Amino acid sequence: MKAAAFVLAALFTIGTAVPARAQLGGLGKLKKLGDKAADAKEKIDALNFTDDEERQLGEEVSVKLRTRFGVVQSEPITKYVSLVGAALAQASTRPQLDWKFIVLDTDGVNAYAAPGGLIHITRGLLGLMKHESQLAGVLGHEITHVTAKHTVRAIQKSKGFENLTTAASRSGGAKTAFIAKAGSRVYDSVFEGEFSREDENEADKVGAQLANKVGYAPNGMVEILKMIDARNSGREDRNGLFASHPATRDRIAKLEKQIADEKLTARATVQARYKQSVPFEAKTVSEIAMDVEGAAGLASGDKKKADEKKADDKKAEEPKKKGGFGSALGSITGNKQAQSGQQVASAGARGGLPDRDAKGGANKNPVLVKITAAELEAFKKGITA
Repeated sequence: MKAAAFVLAALFTIGTAVPARAQLGGLGKLKKLGDKAADAKEKIDALNFTDDEERQLGEEVSVKLRTRFGVVQSEPITKYVSLVGAALAQASTRPQLDWKFIVLDTDGVNAYAAPGGLIHITRGLLGLMKHESQLAGVLGHEITHVTAKHTVRAIQKSKGFENLTTAASRSGGAKTAFIAKAGSRVYDSVFEGEFSREDENEADKVGAQLANKVGYAPNGMVEILKMIDARNSGREDRNGLFASHPATRDRIAKLEKQIADEKLTARATVQARYKQSVPFEAKTVSEIAMDVEGAAGLASGDKKKADEKKADDKKAEEPKKKGGFGSALGSITGNKQAQSGQQVASAGARGGLPDRDAKGGANKNPVLVKITAAELEAFKKGITA
């Protein structure tokens, strides 16, 4: 108590020795510092997502993907994909998430990870695959985007989100409004596959480890990348799955080196079960019917929105004076990705990219399946049988 009294007395003595104007000026500065600190905290809080908030953001993205492409209305197919995904997710670093696996009703060869545990894979990609370890390779990659919070981290790094954060903090930290605004922009990024090179490399690496951990041959993703490379042979534009990822052949080389260096030796491909469960056949790139208006985010050919999309694409090709998460498709991950997004916008203006802009089905309702612990354990035994 005496020590505390001495400190207070000393502060009071120093304070009275300073002119009143200086004292008030100091208090004003302290107040401003306090206000800035409070503002900073509110902004940080606005960018720190809980699991529930991350899921809310993912739901916003998922609704848009399902509206754009429709959902395959098959419980057996959805359950099969969900069992493969659940086996991987259970072995991941975030097994507690409410993981959902959705089969999109389109011939486009693609896959999408939405924050919070919502993984989407297209009918076209399932048709391209030949066995279960390839499916595990792709799902492991997409699961890693979620477990590593790549989309959330991109939001936190993006200068453009400062405006949304400021608006949220000024309205009393209205995170719901913030997420609703962010959702449409994050959808654009997910739709275009605009992850950074580092994020893609991490998803490749951890995805291979995850598949191997469960018992699948870890080169499933390598095989898919080789198939996609052959599928797009002769095309100069970016098309579909992993279109914005690091050069395909470089990724293949890295994955093959990783598998050898880390001695990832699991061998299961589970070809028979895959063939029995998945009835689809992939169409060639030239056979895919496209819906460029749908790619602009339209549910029903709305001309106004199409015009707005064209205007956004035009802006994306113009040099940007200020950084921000705006119309440029790659802005969530920086200038290099922005340039990549601008190339997509140009290609889209010329008539679209088949796997990205493929037509989709009309039914956007998710197919809900229930997987019991016993079912999952029995399924996992079939991997290494």
